Amino acid sequence: MRISKDYVLLLQCPDRAGIVAAIMGYIANAGGSITESSQFNDAMTDRFYMRAAFRINLSGSTGLAALEAGFAKIAKQFDMSWALHDVQAKPRTVIAVSRFGHCLYDLMHRWLSGVLPMEIVGVVSNHEDMRSFVDWAGVPYFHLPVDKTKKEEQQRAFLETVEQLQAEFVVLARYMQILSPEMCERLAGRCINIHHSFLPSFKGAKPYHQAHARGVKIIGATAHYVTTALDEGPIIEQDVVRIRHSHTPEALAEIGKDIERRVLARAVQWHVQHRVILNGNRTIVFD
Repeated sequence: MRISKDYVLLLQCPDRAGIVAAIMGYIANAGGSITESSQFNDAMTDRFYMRAAFRINLSGSTGLAALEAGFAKIAKQFDMSWALHDVQAKPRTVIAVSRFGHCLYDLMHRWLSGVLPMEIVGVVSNHEDMRSFVDWAGVPYFHLPVDKTKKEEQQRAFLETVEQLQAEFVVLARYMQILSPEMCERLAGRCINIHHSFLPSFKGAKPYHQAHARGVKIIGATAHYVTTALDEGPIIEQDVVRIRHSHTPEALAEIGKDIERRVLARAVQWHVQHRVILNGNRTIVFD
């Protein structure tokens, strides 16, 4: 019996002749057919990046492990950093949220409607505000309140929850708490945050009121991987909208929420579809 399965290969390596030929040849010899392919040659660093999606008929003992073992020889030859992903394996995901629910609502809707190929296994919050909605969606809700005198304990409980749920991916959907360096390191490359793009100009409370007072003409949002450098991790996606002098601070906030929803949804979609390659402080996004 022949079973068809889809895979995505992500890789980066020093640029040199023969890389594409070797990759395509391996996939073809394994009985696969390319369904999507994108590549990027970075002249600034002389590095090569590629995302190859392919479908393969598997039989007998042939499977992901065998494909990885075979490709490892090519990866060693070209000094590649690489990963092979089974498209059918949806990453187990934890969403963290505080009191602003717009990003959570949007992600949950996309997930429930089958648009986001991931499995939401839990929602963590430092408040109870989102519990009724999350309960309605049938997802476990973990209330982990923040006490300024016991913040380290709360963060350890957060990380333990992620580990107990065997989550591979964490989304900070307007989770208004700073993660500890330990958490950032443990979740490196698998935790995405969203924030308005006024930073670092308008920090703290009511950023849209601050922006209105300064007469800004563009507002936006940034989705990035979380690092120990606050709000400065590798950027995955950004967007902006022009505004007018007639907009009130409240109108700016509503426009900002809509941008945040869209930007975070795209970043999450690209991550779970294995379209993002991390390279230091930068990302290569094959959207």
